[in-house]
Amino acid sequence: MFCRFVVLIATILPAASAADSVNVKVVEEIAAKVNGDIITRGDLEKKRAEVEAEAKRQGITGARLNEVVREESANALREKIDTLLLVQKGKDLNINVDSEVTKRLAEIQVQQKQPDPDKFRQFITEQTGMPFEDFKQQMKDQILTQRVIGEEVARRISVPESEMQKYYDEHKKEFVREEQVFLSQILISTEGKSPEQVAAAEKKAKDLVARARKGEKFSDLARDNSDEPETAKNGGYVGSMKRGLMEKAIEDTVFKAKKGDITDPFKRPQGFLILKVEERYEAGQASFEEVKNEIQDRLVQPKMEPKVRELLSRLREEAFLEIKDGYVDSGAVPGKDTRWKDVATLKPQTTTKEEVAARRKKKLLWVIPMGTAKNTKTGASSPAPPAQTPVPAAPAAK
Repeated sequence: MFCRFVVLIATILPAASAADSVNVKVVEEIAAKVNGDIITRGDLEKKRAEVEAEAKRQGITGARLNEVVREESANALREKIDTLLLVQKGKDLNINVDSEVTKRLAEIQVQQKQPDPDKFRQFITEQTGMPFEDFKQQMKDQILTQRVIGEEVARRISVPESEMQKYYDEHKKEFVREEQVFLSQILISTEGKSPEQVAAAEKKAKDLVARARKGEKFSDLARDNSDEPETAKNGGYVGSMKRGLMEKAIEDTVFKAKKGDITDPFKRPQGFLILKVEERYEAGQASFEEVKNEIQDRLVQPKMEPKVRELLSRLREEAFLEIKDGYVDSGAVPGKDTRWKDVATLKPQTTTKEEVAARRKKKLLWVIPMGTAKNTKTGASSPAPPAQTPVPAAPAAK
């Protein structure tokens, strides 16, 4: 529900020479303003297309497909507003999720066996249909909204340990696990290097292994020395790996290793790879202590949903929120006035020949009318809120 990605679309007017042959050009329409951000008609259309594509991927067709798309599209604006409000709240709380994003991307990269960073970016684009940076931003927004919900809702819901133990006893079969290890890595690159430089890289890798085994923090060594930037930023952390996901020689080594062990360097096409076993789980029945946090999450979830809606309603009440006629927020708060109040100051949604000629005369590619605020993410412009625009209240003291 809260993992939707808000894409802010900026429509740039075409050059005057191209516009001469067209009488009218329709520009992007702003559907809603949420504090300092906007939601456009294009965002909602994109959401509808994503819903339809996912439904088709699941084999839904015919009348049922139309029904699913219609139902999901009816809540598209609500979900866009929900996401924006939660992301904005996360920024207000100074929540930083950059390291978590790096870790998640590293896990995907390893699981998909895409060691080359450029090829991994291309792989993501091919699989998702979006630029890598957009995918990364979507992931960041998703993690940030989850953190906000955790801070503002989940941590305030307690589950007695006796209730968790009872759940574990009744669902033991669900906690039988495959063997897996949790890894961190350091990569010393040899790409494009001469034989002498390769020898130097090997020596550096062996020295780092020796330093780590003597007690230096592996995460610090990874951060300062690894040539794999995405994992280096997160202390080299890769995440969990199961059998069958790695080259056999590496797999055999790490699955025989103990927690805390550091491998000798592996010679790989891209360089020398050093791995540390951060944690390992044997195949079989997981103990209650091992899955306690997972059980807590399962039991908290049903209690969270109404609380999350309460949080989102409160954020709506505190927000500067305007919705254009013709668009409906299915999560609207009763009594909250979200009418579009400054229609007269908006730039018309069409471009005429006269406007094109005026822009050419001024030698401008596009014009941002006075009294508008520019969206910093996209360059799309929307009317600036009144001087007395309400802002979200500071978070309540905990």
